Amino acid sequence: MLRLEFGLADLACTRFAFSPLWEVVASTRVLRSPGEHPLHRPWVSAVTPRLRAAGVDWGVLAELVPVPTRVIPSFVCPPPVTTAPALDLELATMRATPPERVRADLAGMDGPRLAALREDPARGLAELSEVIRAYWDVALAPYWPGIRTLLDGDILHRARLLAEGGAERLLNDLDPAVRWEDDALLVEHRHVSGGRRLGGRGLLLVPSVFIWPRVFSVTVPPWQPTLRYSPRGIATLWERRRTEVPEALAAVLGRSRAMLLGELAAPASTTELSRRTGMSMAGVSRHLTALRAAGLTGAHRSGRFVLYARTEAAEALLAGRPC
Repeated sequence: MLRLEFGLADLACTRFAFSPLWEVVASTRVLRSPGEHPLHRPWVSAVTPRLRAAGVDWGVLAELVPVPTRVIPSFVCPPPVTTAPALDLELATMRATPPERVRADLAGMDGPRLAALREDPARGLAELSEVIRAYWDVALAPYWPGIRTLLDGDILHRARLLAEGGAERLLNDLDPAVRWEDDALLVEHRHVSGGRRLGGRGLLLVPSVFIWPRVFSVTVPPWQPTLRYSPRGIATLWERRRTEVPEALAAVLGRSRAMLLGELAAPASTTELSRRTGMSMAGVSRHLTALRAAGLTGAHRSGRFVLYARTEAAEALLAGRPC
């Protein structure tokens, strides 16, 4: 049991953020042991052949994130310093890690790629950044708008809990493995125990899709103490269902384009969208081009295929939120 001890200043400094880089790291655990993560089986089935077709060699990530996972080197996924960092910002932070920190974090870890990283940290981090970017483009970028929507919704829910019941209600609702008791947050961990004083730095709360069903924490300097937990509604993330498009939006976009947005609850190719909707491939392509020009869809290459996905602006429109 990990005991995170709060003072008054810690409650005042507790905040939320999410991390694209952490989702990369956590998702590699899912790919390496899919049997332990049945919730993510649809994503695994779709992404595994795409990574292979695109020729993405993510072996260095596999060595950095062992399964079973006891410890992950802190330089691979430093806690975000802003609420909604872009992947490029997080990769820049990772590349700026001092060489002595890289070598210290790799102590006791084995693997041929890790030996090269230990020998020349600056070059190794630059190469690792390229691997993460290639992995992200194939495995996560097409799904990110849906993931981001889920994470945003969770943070909004937690903010309401804080407004209605204060910090105690917020912290008691994070996860079954987490509870507030006697001015401390108790976290049931498999491999971490003991007490940690937050020391006025507060706690960073990071909802994470690929962390399910566990929680992860960071308590080592120089990072703000961090707790990563599963967001609400995660079981619905990979459901293969078409989103109902509001009639008002269909009236503006046209029924065919609105139908395509509804079908893009999960990334899909032109061929697949044509089969689902009955439109010709030329018609689908024409409508997707218009939707992309309007900032409502994005295109992501995966090997020989191009996958289309809704953007965050489209997710907001479909949810009836301001963009």
